[in-house]
Amino acid sequence: MKFNMITAALGVAIGMTAVTAGMADAKNLKASHQWPGGKGDVRDEMVQIIAREVGKADVGLNVKVYPGKSLYKPKEQWGAMVKGQLDISAFPLAYAAGRHPEFDATLMPGLVKNHDHAKRLNDSPFMDDIKKIINDAGIVVLADAWLAGGFASKKNCILGPDTMKGQVTRAAGKAFEQMLVGAKASIASMPSSEIYSALQTGVLDAANTSSGSFVSYRIYEQVKCLTAPGANALWFMYEPLLMSKKSFDKLNKDQQTALMKAGDIAEEYFFSAAKSLDDKLVKAYKDAGVEVVEMTSDQAKAWRDIANETSYKTFAKKVKGGDVLIQKALAVE
Repeated sequence: MKFNMITAALGVAIGMTAVTAGMADAKNLKASHQWPGGKGDVRDEMVQIIAREVGKADVGLNVKVYPGKSLYKPKEQWGAMVKGQLDISAFPLAYAAGRHPEFDATLMPGLVKNHDHAKRLNDSPFMDDIKKIINDAGIVVLADAWLAGGFASKKNCILGPDTMKGQVTRAAGKAFEQMLVGAKASIASMPSSEIYSALQTGVLDAANTSSGSFVSYRIYEQVKCLTAPGANALWFMYEPLLMSKKSFDKLNKDQQTALMKAGDIAEEYFFSAAKSLDDKLVKAYKDAGVEVVEMTSDQAKAWRDIANETSYKTFAKKVKGGDVLIQKALAVE
């Protein structure tokens, strides 16, 4: 009896030691992004899904999320991941175009028409090239994500290029600025957080930004017409969920598999949520009494024709292989 009690006690002790050792061996990953946490932002939720799903997988991984630029400034996240200092980030890829100019193609006017088109683009030779550059730089793509945007104006509805002439406009990204200048618009550069006051004070007549920013910054209070993304959007930005390859390679097979599965779940969530953002955008502006329109395919083509002579041409000239990259994107129907 005494022997059995000793054996049982030893068994419990060994079990507790194993659990403690397992807890000690658990890896802690840091995930960073620039958007508010806990306020329903779809990019924050995408990262939170990774943390929850990896936790449920019970593979000895913990992911702590640092929202709102609390760990790194937005553009610093790329370098931190390359060095292995930051593990995971929801990151607008064009932010790293200074290091890899090819990434500007992921914020190029007219290359992505709508959310379903973006999904098809993810599995295209165009994105194969982009992802090879990402991978060669030392970063792994956990999930693809594209965010749509549109136009809004105090003067008139922005549809074909002729409707932009003479307006002072804020554009998201250099490629959009080049296209808009080609349509005889004037450009005033500023972050999206300053659009409201610039419209209010007359510095801006119109603006181009994401669906989310159009709502969160209440721009509907300052404009008379919104051009929603619809089926023929001009503005799409690639904002994938990325992971440091140095961090990824330190994980065991089960941990890597759990992360990739979590990435698939986050990607599916974002695809639906990004579409819902466009619906919320339209509702918010209609509720505010703003006229809401969408571009026709012919109007969008007219913009792409201008982009072909401005944004695309500049990209092809300045970026090695840029012309081929643009053609690969345009080839995806």
